[in-house]
Amino acid sequence: MPLLLNTSSALLLSRSLASSWSSPTPRLCLPSYFALPPRRFPHSSLPPLRVSPSFRTRASAATITMGDAPDAGMDAVQRRLMFEDECILVDESDNVVGHESKYNCHLWEKILTGKMLHRAFSVFLFNTKYELLLQQRSATKVTFPLVWTNTCCSHPLYRESELIAENHLGVRNAAQRKLLDELGIPAEDVPVDQFTPLGRMLYKAPSDGKWGEHELDYLLFIVRDVNVHPNPDEVADAKYVNRNQLKELLQKADAGEVKLSPWFRLVVENFLFKWWDHVEKGTLKEVIDVETIHKL
Repeated sequence: MPLLLNTSSALLLSRSLASSWSSPTPRLCLPSYFALPPRRFPHSSLPPLRVSPSFRTRASAATITMGDAPDAGMDAVQRRLMFEDECILVDESDNVVGHESKYNCHLWEKILTGKMLHRAFSVFLFNTKYELLLQQRSATKVTFPLVWTNTCCSHPLYRESELIAENHLGVRNAAQRKLLDELGIPAEDVPVDQFTPLGRMLYKAPSDGKWGEHELDYLLFIVRDVNVHPNPDEVADAKYVNRNQLKELLQKADAGEVKLSPWFRLVVENFLFKWWDHVEKGTLKEVIDVETIHKL
C-alpha cells in the first residue's frame, strides 16, 4: 500500500534525505508523527531499580498509617488523642517510671505485659443539691463506648503541669482541663483547690478484647454548681442523679439494660454511698485517705 504524504510532509522528508547523503553519519529526521517505536531491551540488560532507604522508610510509614485495617474505623478525633497524648507510666506504688502513648497504654495485649500501668483520675462532681453528675461516654470512644460513668474520667499527661506531685496538683490540673474538654465546664467554675482527692485505687479491666484499662486512679470529689455543655466527641449524654436514681441505674445495669464503666462500678460498690454522706454533711476531709492504694 503506497504511503501518502501531504505537501509539507513530503518537502520535509526530501530535505532530510538530502541532508543525510552529505553527512558522515546518515540520519533520517521525521516529524513527530513518524516517530519510530522505542527500542526494547532484554530484561537482562536493564539496570536494577534502586530505592533509597529514606523512601523505604516513608513508604513503610504510609503503609502502616493507611493500611492499619484493625483501626481503620477509628474516629479521627479519638485517633489523634490516642497517638498524641502521652500517659504517665507508674509502678504499683504510684512512682513515675516513664511515659507511653495513650494508644499503647490501652492495648490489651500490652496491658498483659504488666508494663502499661498508668496514672488516671475520676471526678465526682455534685451540685449544691448534692446530686451527682454522670456522663454517658460517646459512641466514638475507643474504650468503653456508650457506658454510663462518673462525671469525668481521664489521664494526667506527661507534661510539666500535670506531673506536679505536691498536693496532687498535677492530677487536679488534668481534671480541670478535661472537665472543659468533655463537658464544657470552664476552669473558673472548677478551681483546682476545690478538688478533694479522697483516695486511690488500682484496677485492671478489659473493654472489647483488643482494648482495656490498667490504671492507678485518683478519686476526686468536688461540690459546685456548673453549666454543662457536653462535647459530642467525648460525651453522648449527661444527667444529675440523686442516690435513689443511681440505685435505679444500678438495677438497670444488673438487668443488662444499660452499661456502667468498670471503674465507676468499683467506686460505687466500695466507697461512693458512704462518701456521699460526707458530701452532704460537708465533712469530706474526715474520709481522705490518699496514702492507701486500694487494689480492686
